[in-house]
Amino acid sequence: MKAMVLAAGQGTRLRPLTDKRPKCLMPIAERPLIEWTLNWLKGHGITECVINLHYLQEQVKNFVRDGSRFGLEIRYSFEPELLGTAGAVKKVADFFDEPFYVIYSDNFSQWDIGKLKQTHENHGAVSTIAVHWREDVTQSGVVEMGSGDRILGLVEKPSADVVTSHFVNAGFYYLEPGVFNYIPEGEFCDFAYDVFPAMLKAGEKLYAVKMDEPIIGIDTTEAYEKANEWARNLVGR
Repeated sequence: MKAMVLAAGQGTRLRPLTDKRPKCLMPIAERPLIEWTLNWLKGHGITECVINLHYLQEQVKNFVRDGSRFGLEIRYSFEPELLGTAGAVKKVADFFDEPFYVIYSDNFSQWDIGKLKQTHENHGAVSTIAVHWREDVTQSGVVEMGSGDRILGLVEKPSADVVTSHFVNAGFYYLEPGVFNYIPEGEFCDFAYDVFPAMLKAGEKLYAVKMDEPIIGIDTTEAYEKANEWARNLVGR
């Protein structure tokens, strides 16, 4: 199985911690975040990965190298200008000749990602998205679901008075190659803002999987500290 790990972001909200180091190399319980991610993917059957890079790319390449020490085959996609979550995947579309995972590298979790694939296949979906519960969703991408957790709509950062769901996009996807039909070539494009809404409008089958284990989006220093605390507990088990 194949995966795309999105690691090109500059981590501006974590500065000064990311002034001289890309976010995916920030230590979590003394191990770079991307090491946790790659070991996690390997443990769920992924064998080949593409990592997109932009900010301080050489640091990531020098650490990960060809991926062999993680039991993976790794290749890289450099973006001189950021292409967005979907545009980054479109850039390497030729690599994906079968259903594949997309992982946001700044999300820390040890959840069973195989549940995405299982649900995807059970429903004959084109895209399957992991979601998790959040009390305050006004700064998140809300996922509205109907019967059988089929996705009905996505709303980015809704105001509190129009919230219709407390399940939010977790940044873990399982996708059919057909998703590339909805992503323009060489342009900035985002899955949540652009691609998934276009697919829903076209009548494509999108499903959600509700996560039953924690996830921490490492986008603030507080979240970073929380991820370290949780990871230290995992290591100490």
